[in-house]
Amino acid sequence: MRKLTIVAALICSMITWAQQTPALAQKGAFTIMNATAHIGDGSVIENSIIVVEEGKITTIADATTVKMQPKGRVINAEGQHVYPGIIAMNATLGLVEVDAVKASDDEREIGTYNPHVRSVIAYNAESRVVESMRPNGVLMAQIVPRGGRISGKSSVVQLDAWNWEDASLLTDEGVHINWPSSFRRTGSWYNPGPIEPSKDYEKQVRELTDFVNNAKAYNATESKTGLNLKYAALNDAINGKQTVYFHVDGEKGIRDVLNFINKNGIQRPVLVGAREADKVAKTLVAMKVPVLAGRTHSLPSAEDEDFDLPYKFPKMLADKGVLVALENSGDMERHQTRNFPFLAGTVAGYGMDMEEALKLITLNPAKILGIDDKYGSLEEGKMATLFISKGNALEMMGNVLTHAFIDGREISLDSHQTELYERYMEKYGLEVKR
Repeated sequence: MRKLTIVAALICSMITWAQQTPALAQKGAFTIMNATAHIGDGSVIENSIIVVEEGKITTIADATTVKMQPKGRVINAEGQHVYPGIIAMNATLGLVEVDAVKASDDEREIGTYNPHVRSVIAYNAESRVVESMRPNGVLMAQIVPRGGRISGKSSVVQLDAWNWEDASLLTDEGVHINWPSSFRRTGSWYNPGPIEPSKDYEKQVRELTDFVNNAKAYNATESKTGLNLKYAALNDAINGKQTVYFHVDGEKGIRDVLNFINKNGIQRPVLVGAREADKVAKTLVAMKVPVLAGRTHSLPSAEDEDFDLPYKFPKMLADKGVLVALENSGDMERHQTRNFPFLAGTVAGYGMDMEEALKLITLNPAKILGIDDKYGSLEEGKMATLFISKGNALEMMGNVLTHAFIDGREISLDSHQTELYERYMEKYGLEVKR
């Protein structure tokens, strides 16, 4: 009996802590009727009909002009809104569960140059943090390692899976380089001093350049005496088969990165963070370099900057023709990943059209990742990764999901947080509003 009690306790513990069971593959067609469809490319269908079969959108049309019979199960979403699934760029979801518990922290590897590190194999598909993203419409994410000069390789996952193999949509799609800081702030966190040029900047850039040149020489050598994993891991990035993400801030750093890109023939570059990128926007457009704009909900980084610069920065770049998406790395970044729709909403609140702001977290990320043929917008032939919201999903009061689908699979919108909400609403005799 004692053994049975222990086993039962373990099972109960697993049930309490495990993520919701991933949804089964779509069986039979379904049709979403009468919703306002936000396509993701800037257009809107006020009264739409969307048919999904075998995981794909087979029909999306204006129901007021196209008369057709719905197929399979009918979801009447009158008065509601349909959106493409939100893509969280430059995220560490699934790599850390609790910051204070080292055994659950696997976001970085020791060493300075780690292009061979693969973030996806450390991704925990059963993370309770990952589970809490879906009720806000965040259904996909780019999982990125941290640390070092070259952090490793990122992959794209969908957020309803048994394991990392099931979750993977695009594995090892890019290498991440943390460009040296050209300036540094003196003093301490509680008594900061003035910003000064970094004395080690030129040395660090030279070391990075030497590493890339050595990797080029190694990969160009036909008869190698031994395997160098780090050099070999850069081959696809050098040859244009993988994207190279440069995490960089400041005008000088960005200009130096652009020179580095030209000198080394980097064919698929992307800037991440990219504070002050608006000052070199013409060059970015000419070189076709996209930008993942740094955290929108943040303070200005310099005393003479506009107080609202982080809010309007993505629009400033987009207005100049730069392909822009949002990222949200920084403090509490994993839990705040759920706020991606509200980051876009803030940008819309500071001048950008709402449908253009939606592109910052849907179609534009898909274009940068090279998956826009399948994801990022509501179009016929694309995968049915989408959600239905009672209101405007880019506003906190409107972002109330009733349904969500990944590749046509209707996924659970429950999480440990919704369970706690229901428990305490019941405790105080209040109505549960879902």
